[in-house]
Amino acid sequence: MCGISVRISLRSSNGNAPKTPGVEAIKGQLDRSLDLIAHRGPDSKGFWVSEDSSVGLGHCRLSIEDLSDAGNQPLHSNDGGVHAVINGEIYDHERIRNELEQNHGCHFKGHSDSEVVVALYTVYGAPAFLDHLRGEFSLVIYDQRQGRIIATRDRFGIKPLFWTIIDEEDERVLLFATEMKTFLAMGWKPKWDVQSVFQAGWIIDDRSLFKGVKKLMPGYWTELTLPEGQLRRHLYWDSDYNDKRQVETRTVEEMIEGVREKLIEAIRLRLRADVPVGIYLSGGIDSSLIAGIVAKLAQEENVTLGSKRGQVTCFSIEFPNSPLDEFDVAKRTADWLGVDIVKCKADEAAFAEHFENSVYHCEYQTFDLGPTGKTMLSSIPRDAGFKVVLTGEGSDEHFAGYPFTPRDFLLEPDLSWPTSTLTQDTERLNQMQRAAAELFDRQVAALGVKGEKFRWDETCRGYHQANRVNIPNTLLGMSGATFPMWAPWVVEKWSRFDLRETVIRAMSPAAREKILNQWHPLHTSLYITTKTFLNNYLLVSLGDRTEMAHSIEARPPFLDHNLVEYVNRLPPSLKLRCTSDLDSNTDQQEQEPQLIEKWILREVGKPFIPEEIYKRKKQPYLAPVKWPQNGPLHQMFQRLCTKEAIENLGFVSWAPIERALQHAFGPDADQGLFRLLVCVAGWVVLSQRFGVEKATEAEWADSPLYDPWCDF
Repeated sequence: MCGISVRISLRSSNGNAPKTPGVEAIKGQLDRSLDLIAHRGPDSKGFWVSEDSSVGLGHCRLSIEDLSDAGNQPLHSNDGGVHAVINGEIYDHERIRNELEQNHGCHFKGHSDSEVVVALYTVYGAPAFLDHLRGEFSLVIYDQRQGRIIATRDRFGIKPLFWTIIDEEDERVLLFATEMKTFLAMGWKPKWDVQSVFQAGWIIDDRSLFKGVKKLMPGYWTELTLPEGQLRRHLYWDSDYNDKRQVETRTVEEMIEGVREKLIEAIRLRLRADVPVGIYLSGGIDSSLIAGIVAKLAQEENVTLGSKRGQVTCFSIEFPNSPLDEFDVAKRTADWLGVDIVKCKADEAAFAEHFENSVYHCEYQTFDLGPTGKTMLSSIPRDAGFKVVLTGEGSDEHFAGYPFTPRDFLLEPDLSWPTSTLTQDTERLNQMQRAAAELFDRQVAALGVKGEKFRWDETCRGYHQANRVNIPNTLLGMSGATFPMWAPWVVEKWSRFDLRETVIRAMSPAAREKILNQWHPLHTSLYITTKTFLNNYLLVSLGDRTEMAHSIEARPPFLDHNLVEYVNRLPPSLKLRCTSDLDSNTDQQEQEPQLIEKWILREVGKPFIPEEIYKRKKQPYLAPVKWPQNGPLHQMFQRLCTKEAIENLGFVSWAPIERALQHAFGPDADQGLFRLLVCVAGWVVLSQRFGVEKATEAEWADSPLYDPWCDF
């Protein structure tokens, strides 16, 4: 994994050719911008600027494949006409390299995985070269022969890519970067995108917290021809599911084995590296299954873990004296597997010490201290000499592991599995759906998330009635949109907007059609979560940003697109299995039927995990939210959330924050108020570290409804 910074000169608004700074001046800008993300690439730094200064490419490298200078970037084609900066990891690159050498006469300077990207582009062009890329990546290519810029991002958004346009005198400049802080060295002046913050655009569509800064969305590529600079966006991959009326013909055993084979292959590919590879291990099935498969490969097939042979090393986090702590479970799993486990102890003092840096690296506010814990955890493998870890992100989004998925699964019979009890007994289905919805509401309330009700506008109502899918209020609650801390002008301007419309608008027209007419409600639910919460929050605050803060490359096998394409085509009734459908569960026949979450994944994992993990219900990764008064965290929030700091944001009222500081700590603490403080304190940190201008009502006087599908 690495960091990239790109500067492209465009025609000015008056149509004149750009007046760019000289080559050395642009190299200086790129150099300073990469210093701000040196944590992403501490091993080397490089630049390339075209002779006419129109394109500048910068790259800082975390060397994983080919540790020699041959793997340094920017990269260039053999004919010198194509230049690229690449962040991420391309798997199976040895096979691709051999095919390119044998079939197309390509020559390579070294053996890094990134080199094959340039060769694939020169052979196949865009977008065809993307079909050959398997992994997580963001990249920018400058085809000097055609005066063409190509920018793209992996299928799930594992690796970030932001872009913005700034004005420099008579010149418009397009910037790309893996982190937004990079733009600060290029002349960017950050302003709050209050509409995005309030309408949850930053967690749902392509907006960020900052005005004019957007994310390139997963599965898309953009192109522009210089010097006009009109960005054009194209979809190259998207998740899809079978038509809900298509009857499944495969046997259960065949589908279990299909998932198992593809998961093992995805893990095997992600063990290849020129540095040691470790594993993040929690008390859940996802990371435990990865650890179990890796242990079996290492112990029985002598597979190496990157450059490391022999003992498997796992890393886990402990929340001392908290009911949310899972370390004891992880330790028992590690002992059962015969692998080593290294512990990161996250107590209150450590949370207070690392909170601000965690927010700065995430570049978004968070809603509990989980991302701070993940930031601390990521320092442990680095200290132990590891650069790469395998991680379990992406499993819940494809195997139905979230607490709201039973509610959505039970909205309709699964016609693809006609022999299922719940497909045949719709009365039972409806009873269980009501119970699941009530249970979920109680779970949300217990978390202190303010999932308030919103009015339906006609657009949202149509999707709701046609597909009977409830867009989770918890998704909107966790966005911060429902917290009662907004300045009066924000509430007056946008309170009538239905936040669920942000979700509907974020779905592509093709996806909207399938939501209405083709997909089962469970698959619609999983699709929406994958395109919003996974991409824009989990893979940021519990993924790339908190891992790369300590120069750690995390590899998520559950987001291998070959595996996902297979899993997406499974019947909903195998992801959430009804106990009454299991012949072996004779004891269950006299009891009320229940749903087993991630059932098929549990069956896949049986040979690799202890029985405790096989039977254990999911406990989401959450950091503690109850802390004593006047302790390190309370003192930290009092220091950050002063009246002056809150008023300097411009879109938050002081009174609710003052109340939260009084009631979010101690034995009778309000969890919702604690989450509110975490959210607002994050904005304060970003405001101070990024130097963000205070938001004003005047700058939002004319703010039409945002359309993520309008032309760039």
